[in-house]
Amino acid sequence: VGVLCLVSLVAALDYKYHHSEELEAYLKEVHAAHPALTHLHSIGRSVEGGDLWVLVLGRFPTQHKIGIPEFKYVANMHGDETVGREILLHLIDHLVTSYGRDPAITRLLNNTRIHIMPTMNPDGFEATVVPDCYYSRGRYNKNGEDLNRNFPDAFEDNSNVIQPETQAVINWIKNETFVLSANLHGGALVASYTFDNGNSVTGTSNGYSRSPDDDVFIHLAKTYSFNHASMYKGTGCDSRQTFPDGITNGYSWYQLEGGMQDYNYVWGQCFEITLELSCCKYPPAEQLEKFWRDNKVALVEYIKQVHLGVKGQVTDKNGNPIPNAIVEAKGRPHICPYRTNEHGEYFLLLLPGKYVINATVPGFKSMLKTVDIPDNTANFSALKQDFSFPELSVKPGAASCPRIPLYQELERSSAAVKPTLHILVLVIVTIAIFK
Repeated sequence: VGVLCLVSLVAALDYKYHHSEELEAYLKEVHAAHPALTHLHSIGRSVEGGDLWVLVLGRFPTQHKIGIPEFKYVANMHGDETVGREILLHLIDHLVTSYGRDPAITRLLNNTRIHIMPTMNPDGFEATVVPDCYYSRGRYNKNGEDLNRNFPDAFEDNSNVIQPETQAVINWIKNETFVLSANLHGGALVASYTFDNGNSVTGTSNGYSRSPDDDVFIHLAKTYSFNHASMYKGTGCDSRQTFPDGITNGYSWYQLEGGMQDYNYVWGQCFEITLELSCCKYPPAEQLEKFWRDNKVALVEYIKQVHLGVKGQVTDKNGNPIPNAIVEAKGRPHICPYRTNEHGEYFLLLLPGKYVINATVPGFKSMLKTVDIPDNTANFSALKQDFSFPELSVKPGAASCPRIPLYQELERSSAAVKPTLHILVLVIVTIAIFK
């Protein structure tokens, strides 16, 4: 009877704004009703001590399983941008109630570990006493800081003091193997993708800051916009602002230093886009049901993209995993090389096509494998390609990229000697790591 009551409470999620106590109660009710499918935990606290709750959903919600990619949604990092906060609660409701009933949702949850954080800035949300379509002090955290200008930046020195909410997310990214992510905002209707900042190395002289995976980011942004009820139309929120196909390169829209999506991509090995979901930042509650309907399909289709590309393990001659091996697609090196996790796993988001995958263990000859990647998103599994180093029986030491403006250093070196981008990346990162 108790379980039935909990289920009925969960099913009764209504279309209104849920303040901190209600949001926490709802998440706890969902977890109590679906303990085998969910895991609820706090990744840290806000300035005022509010928990930063994350609900994890999947067949193995409590821990990472080899071969199953990690996905995350984060909303409400600007406290007065509220639509994302509420539609993520409805997404949770949709996922748990569809599991075992809807074959696609069931397969998605069986093959993906999904992390949902409805609010990154609970203090800002509670501080927004009078909702406004355009601006309120609730945008910032309790210390008056904009959390989406607060992350280490790959292009400029970001002197802002790292806030508790930001540090919690940085630690979270470090502790999980996130592959794909989106952060939900308001104030426009567009899917924006990295880079948000840039310099001459990334092509900003042409008004566009291009990442090595620009084609993948365009695909990800279009996946959301074309599955949204109207974002794909690209009409924006007024006649002065249009977005063809409902997407934009972040820098092309406006330059942003210390943004979360660039941090995810450079330091977290996680592809993240920014979803602007409403022209009005804090619309009336009676509009929330329509916002959910407009975004429902897009939210699910975007999660499926975590199964793009190729994945696998790097092992030694005894079959033991090799952490910190560099695994990247030839021709698209990252400024901070993408490395295997503690299980020797790698995940590379790539569009269908033929690629050469390069696995490198420092001190040993690189291993190259040519792969023909299909579109496996409907099968909920990226192409599997393992690497085994038969001459190796020891694990390389820990390696990480320093929190310095890596592209700034690359630009300086490029101006001085003008070598190729790939060589510059390797030189700069090697010097930084040894320092």
